[in-house]
Amino acid sequence: MPELPEVEVTRLSLSGRIQGARITGARLGKPLRWPLGCDTRNLVGRRISDVSRRGKYLWFELRGPDDAEAGGLLVHLGMSGSLNFAEQPSQPGPWDHFDLLTTRGLLRLTDPRRFGAVVWSASRDEGAAAKLLAGLGVEPFDPAFDARMLHEALRMRRVAVKQALLAGDIVVGVGNIYASEALFRAGIDPRTPGKRVSLARCARLVDAVRDVLQLALAAGGSTLRDFRNAHGMNGAFQHQALVYDREGLPCTRCGAALRRIVQGQRSTYFCAHCQRR
Repeated sequence: MPELPEVEVTRLSLSGRIQGARITGARLGKPLRWPLGCDTRNLVGRRISDVSRRGKYLWFELRGPDDAEAGGLLVHLGMSGSLNFAEQPSQPGPWDHFDLLTTRGLLRLTDPRRFGAVVWSASRDEGAAAKLLAGLGVEPFDPAFDARMLHEALRMRRVAVKQALLAGDIVVGVGNIYASEALFRAGIDPRTPGKRVSLARCARLVDAVRDVLQLALAAGGSTLRDFRNAHGMNGAFQHQALVYDREGLPCTRCGAALRRIVQGQRSTYFCAHCQRR
């Protein structure tokens, strides 16, 4: 599932190419997770003035002919989606569910499992966008995400710390791969109840989350199956992972065999020797 690094990599790979483009047409394929919320014809003539990210959502800000704010499109890549931007339009395939034709080229959402979404809102702070973004936690690179904030957020949580990271209401974008990797680097057993993670260990975890996400961004994200950036290129962080998808292989620190368990229907990889409860 595309997480913060993949979504940010997507934003970086297309924003400079599509910013300032005017929409000349739009096409909806098979239904996605949520309805678009407007007639596609109403998008024609609007200009894409900015592409920003909040958590795992991309916001395409639109302007009208008079440069007044004219709503925007909130895009979520779902479980298997990716955005591609091509200068020359092409015929859609069976997994291509949304096309935005612009004066710069074609923006296309490809999503084999159709859990992604493109939703129109009058602004990011009202309507469908505001509802979908409500309740999201702090951004991991925001200074507000620090040891004390994390410790306070975990203080009353009995749920395992890894599941607390994945929930997204404390910090956004720390997906399954990156939570496993960050907990390994911080030396914390993923099964540890959130309320038992000390302030000192929260400090290590905050640093580890940022380090892992920064490495993933530099590597273009992770491609386990479907993810591609807007240039069609795979991510490579999965080849740098220290524990994820390495069940039975030796730990890079102590040599013990790495373990795999299931938490909340997601695979968790860790070293039982290096990571303490």
